[in-house]
Amino acid sequence: MARDDLHVALARRLCYCYYVTRSTRDVVNDIELGRYSDPPLLVLASLADGPKHGHAMIEDIAQMSGTRLGPGTLYGAIARLERDALIEPLAPDDRRQPYRLTAAGRRVLRAKLSTLFHFARAGLRKLEA
Repeated sequence: MARDDLHVALARRLCYCYYVTRSTRDVVNDIELGRYSDPPLLVLASLADGPKHGHAMIEDIAQMSGTRLGPGTLYGAIARLERDALIEPLAPDDRRQPYRLTAAGRRVLRAKLSTLFHFARAGLRKLEA
């Protein structure tokens, strides 16, 4: 199996088995219903519209999802995504290190979002039943 195919298959399995549970643990509560927190997925989604450095990702993620990642959480996710070749660093801009999605990262993000979309749609249909 090619590396990219393996990433997509792994992403789908993780979405079904891990992300949905992890994303709501200690996040959905009486004050902030529906807030979503999955740092690697949030980083991938933030980079979907172009390269960003850490602070820009933190702000974009906060605006997009209502979740404000701390620097340790953000850079831990960045390190894992870079290790898995889903994102890559660009040339530093002054003291800022921008990152961008790789082709594999774009495919994994699409697979994760597709899985979450289908899951959300199925869950909403069940609520309406």
